[in-house]
Amino acid sequence: MAIAVHEHNRRHPEQPVDALFLERQPSFGWHRGMLIDDATMQVSFLKDLVTMRDPSSDFSFLCYLRDRDRLVEFINHKTMFPLRTEFHDYFEWAAARVTDQVRYGAEVVSVRPVEVDGEVAHFDVIAKDADGLISTVRARNVLIGTGLRPRLPADAVPSDRVWHNIELMHRVGDLARSEPHRVLVVGSGQSGAEAVAELHSALPGTQVCAVFARYGYAPADDSPFANRIFDPRAVDHFHGASAEVKQMLLDYHRNTNYSVVDMDLIEELYRREYREKVTGRKRLDIRIASRVTYTRETDEAVYATVEFLPTGETEVLECDAVVYATGFRPADPFDLLGRAAAVCERDAAGLPVVGRDYRVRTAANVTAGIYLQGAEHSHGLTATLLSATAVRVGEILDSILHGSPDEAPVEQVALPQRVAIS
Repeated sequence: MAIAVHEHNRRHPEQPVDALFLERQPSFGWHRGMLIDDATMQVSFLKDLVTMRDPSSDFSFLCYLRDRDRLVEFINHKTMFPLRTEFHDYFEWAAARVTDQVRYGAEVVSVRPVEVDGEVAHFDVIAKDADGLISTVRARNVLIGTGLRPRLPADAVPSDRVWHNIELMHRVGDLARSEPHRVLVVGSGQSGAEAVAELHSALPGTQVCAVFARYGYAPADDSPFANRIFDPRAVDHFHGASAEVKQMLLDYHRNTNYSVVDMDLIEELYRREYREKVTGRKRLDIRIASRVTYTRETDEAVYATVEFLPTGETEVLECDAVVYATGFRPADPFDLLGRAAAVCERDAAGLPVVGRDYRVRTAANVTAGIYLQGAEHSHGLTATLLSATAVRVGEILDSILHGSPDEAPVEQVALPQRVAIS
């Protein structure tokens, strides 16, 4: 979004958008704890920050490669899927070019409607810095992009021995130095399989145990027809569909994104397991059709009770660490909005009612805008993914500049200020 604003202001200096982005992290970072050295992207590099919206943009991944003097080498590599670490570097490269719009180390604590003569034309965004100092930014439009939160089982208590896989690369070094006997990974998706492979490689003297309820890792469906669920036009189809059809589409296409693994990684883990059976030194212990029913942590270890589902037989495993690769949950936008949540409309499930242009429907007296990125319930699978990011932010910016397509255009008497919250 910062790029879209930057490019708009460069092309239309007569109609600039005054934007400020508030970011809780002290500096830019994208899932740093999951940047495994050899992990690749699961989406084409063409679905970068800009290309789907504007192929001529100098913020594209190809322009990044040219700037890093790797364009020819990347072309010779003949891949559509760069290393995840490389894409993170691309993101950092792009973020560094728009830092003038960003205030890092600013945690938004509330959003308050500003009412004058019965009309809410602005919101006050309240932020706290690392020293606890409070500041207020008044905005004509607010864009919320709070992302996802790690999901843990209800009975899991995070500790130095029990953690979510989003911390993997932050923890693996200390774990290796402690020379663990056994590490347990819970989860059957891409992150779980990657954690198993990384720990198995990084801890050569450790047994790595994987536990999941299926008989095997399920392959991701990245076939051409299925991938149409990530096309920009699919958002139109999804947003206009009935609640029943929306749920049907989400259920049908969960295997494009959730609890599934790239086939090459599945085959690599199988090769490792078979090789160890041949050599007689079994370090990779994959517990299929199983689940962890109970864990107990002591000063020395975590004791995990694993049940084999077909028979109900249980075994207690003594583990030096338990890694939960149990996915993520969307952040509740109403928690962040605070008082501003009161002016937002909700559907029968209590979720925000979001227009096609990503604007939250609000009370009749609210002329200021609240925009939401990450609304899977209204915009489908792409709402939280990189696939449609470039197109999505272009649509949001167009709505800010010209008003919702469902409403009469609003004359821009004063240029709007936008605040994005992350």
